[in-house]
Amino acid sequence: MRLSAMGDVAMTVPVLRAFVKQYPEVKLTVISRPFFKPFFEGIPNLDFFAFDEKERHKGFGGLLRLFQDVRKLKIDAFADLHNVLRSKIVSLLFALSGKKRATVDKGREGKKELTRTENKIFKQLPTMFERHAKVFEELGFILDLSNTTFPEKANLSAEILEIIGGQNQKLIGIAPFAQYDSKVYPLDLMTEVITTLAQNQDYKILLFGGGKKEIEILDSLSQPFENVINMAGKIKFQQELQLISNLDVMLSMDSGNAHIAAMLGVKVITLWGATHPYAGFLPFNQSLENALTSDRNQYPKLPTSVYGNKIVEGYEDAMRTISSKTVVEKIQRLL
Repeated sequence: MRLSAMGDVAMTVPVLRAFVKQYPEVKLTVISRPFFKPFFEGIPNLDFFAFDEKERHKGFGGLLRLFQDVRKLKIDAFADLHNVLRSKIVSLLFALSGKKRATVDKGREGKKELTRTENKIFKQLPTMFERHAKVFEELGFILDLSNTTFPEKANLSAEILEIIGGQNQKLIGIAPFAQYDSKVYPLDLMTEVITTLAQNQDYKILLFGGGKKEIEILDSLSQPFENVINMAGKIKFQQELQLISNLDVMLSMDSGNAHIAAMLGVKVITLWGATHPYAGFLPFNQSLENALTSDRNQYPKLPTSVYGNKIVEGYEDAMRTISSKTVVEKIQRLL
């Protein structure tokens, strides 16, 4: 069970792919929001159970119904990959019915030590993938995450090809937004990155985002260039996943798009502001060298937050220490 958020749900996918490969005799049922169902399509021995937050599974009574609904599937063990009140209640119900259960340890104490401004302990914490694997280990399934398989690149529909044109260019995805401003690369620097990349006609740059304001910004970024295309609002979510699987590289903030690209086996370059990959959220199977972090010599309190929701005065411009030239060179090296 993992209900939200998008990036966190995406981070379960590589672990579940490893599981079904190593334990093909075991059937998995993923409980999550209906929107995330496309993440899990094509994974063998895996069924998706849609969590109905607004009606059937709403409130405490809804969680009882959820337990009854899932119990009918003859579940032998329950893996709580969320560790919030709702998942804890369902987990407890399974325990009371005599089933095995295990809950993810989010390592909150270690994250506090990493992000506090005084007496900071700056060290790499276990990744969320390792934490998820630990849950299955407690249930008796030891996982090796070192040789996970990824899905094949999707065949692009005529609708997508009509928007992006032919596929004779390198496809660069750029997702310049995040939930919190402290994780967003300054717009003028991102404009420099896109402008520089667009000079190379062998590149096609695809911009990803959502919402009216983001679409307007992406339109302004793409407008001056024939080989820069704003994909936001033009295709359905499942089509977006298909397109991302065909990218040669994705440039993303510390956000959901980074984890979506990584779960599809795409090379990902991430930019980090208030947060840091040491908290355990480096996208799956990606090199730490491709995580460009803000300068801790200039901003020694970094990271100041696990999720980017804490504002530290004087740290608003931390991401400006990541030069647009460095970002462009990193993309070019990967290509």
